[in-house]
Amino acid sequence: MQVFITGASGWIGTVLTKDLVTAGHTVVGIARSDSSAEKIIAAGGSVVRGDMSDHDVIVEQAKQADAVAHLAFTLDFSKFGETVENELQLLTKIAAALEGSGKAFFAASGTPMAAGRAALESDVMDDSGPAGARAATAKAVLALAERGIRSGLVRLPRTVHAEGDHGLIAMLVGFDRQLGVAAYVGDGQNRWPAVHRSDVGSLFRLALEKAPAGSVLHAVAEEGVPMRQVAEIIAAKTGLPATPIDPAQMGPFGDLLGGDQPASSAATRELLGWEPTGPTLLEDLEAGYYTS
Repeated sequence: MQVFITGASGWIGTVLTKDLVTAGHTVVGIARSDSSAEKIIAAGGSVVRGDMSDHDVIVEQAKQADAVAHLAFTLDFSKFGETVENELQLLTKIAAALEGSGKAFFAASGTPMAAGRAALESDVMDDSGPAGARAATAKAVLALAERGIRSGLVRLPRTVHAEGDHGLIAMLVGFDRQLGVAAYVGDGQNRWPAVHRSDVGSLFRLALEKAPAGSVLHAVAEEGVPMRQVAEIIAAKTGLPATPIDPAQMGPFGDLLGGDQPASSAATRELLGWEPTGPTLLEDLEAGYYTS
């Protein structure tokens, strides 16, 4: 199978490329710079030059491929609306180009919140939340299934961790160092779902290979890690005291830190036989990847 990946040089894209190549597939990734191209080639893929504004290039590559993994998203919040609008326009063109082909098109998304329980694959993302604008993208991807495209979503939890991660846990450690404490909110029993980067790669590959049209999958290895446990390991590794804080001290990040957002992947595991094997979040913290 030939797979085209947007975001192939990124945190998930490189590990997915390696996983696909190991499984015998070929990969083409779009790269806007020499450094991005080098990462794709090092992972075993080949490169086409361009960026997310080059719709003609992306559509042509999607037509040539057997499957598409859409991972690219610009984390420039000053242009968040423009980025989402560009993505929606691209999906409209993808729909027209791949209609009736039966080709796979799976996109990364985020796990939703469900008050008082773990979020399920059947739960719909709240379009009024902090990342609500991307709910429109998720809906557009799922709508491709009505056009004869085997489309679906792979929802990612708050942390996709591994050595070299610069995501939310790394940001938390940075805030902690600024505040002088290993911070948590309230009693710290609120939970974040988590998954190791390698397990996301294997789930995305399974999705591209065999997930039915309209699938919503949860790349969740740990349903919910209590944030006080995270703070206590950060404290042990840095010498900072583990201390509850007013979330306002961290600005918008404080709401994330204090949110209880567990998520289940039971339906995903049953559907595809996916079984995460990577280290846990606490194991990666204990290894010193975030505090050295």
